[in-house]
Amino acid sequence: MKKKLGFWSIVLLAVNSIIGSGIFLSPGAVVKLAGTKTIYIYIIAAIFATVLAITFAAAAKYVSHSGAAYIYAKAGFGENIGLYVGVTRYIASCIAWGVMATAVSKTILLILKRNPDNFMSTTSTIALIMLFVLIINVLGPVFFKFINNLATICKILVLVIFILFGLWYVMTSHVNLFSTIDTLTDANGQALIAKSNSTSLVMALLSAFYAFTGFESVASGADDMDNPEKNLPLAIPLSIAIIAVIYVCVIAVSMVANPSALVESKQVVALVSVFNQPIVQNLILYGALISMLGINVAASFHSPRILESMAIQGQLPKFFCKRTKGDVPLVAFLVTAIISIVLPMTFQYDMTSIIVLSSISRFIQFLVVPVCVIKFFFKKGDTSLINQVTTNKYTDIIAPVLSLIMTVALLIKFDWSGQFTISNGTTTNPNWFAISAMIVGYLFIPFAVIAFNFKNKEGKENA
Repeated sequence: MKKKLGFWSIVLLAVNSIIGSGIFLSPGAVVKLAGTKTIYIYIIAAIFATVLAITFAAAAKYVSHSGAAYIYAKAGFGENIGLYVGVTRYIASCIAWGVMATAVSKTILLILKRNPDNFMSTTSTIALIMLFVLIINVLGPVFFKFINNLATICKILVLVIFILFGLWYVMTSHVNLFSTIDTLTDANGQALIAKSNSTSLVMALLSAFYAFTGFESVASGADDMDNPEKNLPLAIPLSIAIIAVIYVCVIAVSMVANPSALVESKQVVALVSVFNQPIVQNLILYGALISMLGINVAASFHSPRILESMAIQGQLPKFFCKRTKGDVPLVAFLVTAIISIVLPMTFQYDMTSIIVLSSISRFIQFLVVPVCVIKFFFKKGDTSLINQVTTNKYTDIIAPVLSLIMTVALLIKFDWSGQFTISNGTTTNPNWFAISAMIVGYLFIPFAVIAFNFKNKEGKENA
């Protein structure tokens, strides 16, 4: 890019990549699982995200090329494992973008008082969203940076206003409903808060952690950033710290002011239900829309560059890394946008099954990247990709080891059966959509690409 992203633009890109639908849509689900322990759950999720962010930042220090987890895996473990991580990460990135575009679409349709469950309305709105972010990219890096920074500042401002109004409301009305959370019941007298056990708390932690994800994609466009080996290791942890403070304050205010509304909300944007003040409700609703549009803009930057990175490394056809005069990887963008539209369509916009793919892809990255960083510290891996940098045992050894321990612990406690089964009252049946998505996304497609790449390479060597 003729004008690359500087340090503060990288920080804002990271914040924009992380603050999306999670904090606006899902806090009620976390409260249902963790009750009064929710604040601690968000703090632990923030710590986990920070440790992982430091690990990914350390990887970005050693390998400053675009591709994030893909290029780190390639540098650490070679072409095949790198390509497997790259393909699965790319599929998951397309899924994530599709899910975010769907969330924006449904929110827009609700604002326009249209049916958000209408297939054609949702599809056409998603197509318009993709066109919108394409225009932002095509207009060049300066305009992209402006829109990204503006969206990020707007979403932070909305959340800060929510916190300030909540503090004013609590202090002036002398309301404190925090102690009632664990005893909340619905209209029929049924308990709204689950009894705490290790499994429910882990699932609550994963739901809270989902609101912090996105940092792992920031380095996907490292080649389009100024001094990525210096700026990324500082920008990623800083963005997590900023977000953690905002999230904990939002959750604390909500749980003190109106926890039952947060848990029982039927709104797409759960935070809208916390306060009955129409101006604040509209502010949160439109703020959530801006937030989700902003994260679509961030996804339009990250996702195509994973595909482009694999092409730059010679593992996919070169036409994927061709750029326009405005320095946009147009072919990679169009292919990624089409896949991101088609995947949610295939599942009739029912995100429950397809999100499993995205979640498991993150687990793969959180296992592979820490090991790569440890290898880089001991000067092992592809020296043509690894920078000669100053090593640090805290960021390059201790943080990756902690990342591995925490990821393995979550994997052990993860509700695997719940992700691949559907419960209908007293019967439990396999979730064939989720199972099929796993087989196609994690076995068929990546191994087909690896086989194609191997055959293509063998053909070039014979020629």
